[in-house]
Amino acid sequence: MSFSQFFKNLGPGPVIAAAFIGPGTVTVCTLAGVNFGYSLLWALVISIIATVALQEISGRIGISTGQDLSQLLRNSNSQPVLKYFSMTLVLLAIVLGNAAYESGNITGGNLGLQIFWDSPELNLGIFQVQTGNFLIGTIALLLLFFGNYKTLERILIGMVILMSLAFIITAFLTKPDWKNVLPGFIPTWNNQEFLTIVSLIGTTVVPYNLFLYASLANKRWKKTDGVSWMRKDIGISVILGGFVSMAILLVGASNTSTEVSSAIDVSKGLEPIFGPVAKYLMGIGFLAAGLTSSLTAPLAAGLVVCGIFGWNQDLKSTSMRASIGVVLMLGLIFSSLGIKPVQLITLAQLANGILLPLISAWIIWIGSKKSIMGELKNSNSAIAIYLMIWLITLILGLKSIGAVFGIW
Repeated sequence: MSFSQFFKNLGPGPVIAAAFIGPGTVTVCTLAGVNFGYSLLWALVISIIATVALQEISGRIGISTGQDLSQLLRNSNSQPVLKYFSMTLVLLAIVLGNAAYESGNITGGNLGLQIFWDSPELNLGIFQVQTGNFLIGTIALLLLFFGNYKTLERILIGMVILMSLAFIITAFLTKPDWKNVLPGFIPTWNNQEFLTIVSLIGTTVVPYNLFLYASLANKRWKKTDGVSWMRKDIGISVILGGFVSMAILLVGASNTSTEVSSAIDVSKGLEPIFGPVAKYLMGIGFLAAGLTSSLTAPLAAGLVVCGIFGWNQDLKSTSMRASIGVVLMLGLIFSSLGIKPVQLITLAQLANGILLPLISAWIIWIGSKKSIMGELKNSNSAIAIYLMIWLITLILGLKSIGAVFGIW
């Protein structure tokens, strides 16, 4: 099989990489490098392993059952109170959460855009409109409304490649000290690093991506013989995405700025190393990261809403356009007017904190049932690994809940 044929047979895995490498991931990885050097690279390795494992289960469930996770939840025969509680929790965590975080995706993309174009603010009465945010949000809206799944997949693959090249080239131009890089893959930590470790893993293991990939895998591969391609697809995509996250951390570790609050600040600190090209590379990376997440967050929310309520999940259907439109328009309004949806974010953080360990446990359980999965069920040898990964999701969930109540 030729190289081109191999990649032609792959599926929507790059969409998942595009989804988890957003402005939040770029900022967290950057600050991990700024504050702790190369010492937390091992945490990214763990996050990659956990993400590949959970996404593989969700893709396998989608192909085996012919349903995505939201449809499976709606059609389950579980006790009604538990069933409707789960459906409500999913809607709160993914729909409200993605609406709130969408404003951050759009704003993050605009940070990269500002490197190339200083977008003006428009005063409309009591409101100040951030035109850069409005432009990025509008582009995302048009692509989602007038594209199809195949078109979106190609656009996202292109942006992931662009983003990857920008960050990886930047990392190599910083000429990291590889002798000091390699020990960073050996797990060690202290109390100061713990929250950053949790954040690094938490930005990669994302609940809505489990729903998103099950749905896209089900649309891409209708027969169980597609499972081997699905595994290659998600493995290659997440691992490459992990390399991008590591490259961003290496860039952060090479920073010379005294004050750093975002990846754009790092680009200024890199200018003494290799000139103004740093600014433009980071700008491209941040713009691509923001735009890709601005597409995937509303798409995932739309698929979940339509799956939960049993509506048509075709991208051009009224139900999908309405669901996507609500999430994206809220993000567009919040970002364009400079509104911080604190209450929405707090509620979403709480719901996500509860949802992540529950949905991880649920898909591991579903994946282990022969009555549902047939020959595609989880192997006995893999269950111990899945349980260890579930413990990681439990810690992440508790951290999110603790953050809401100011405990952690």
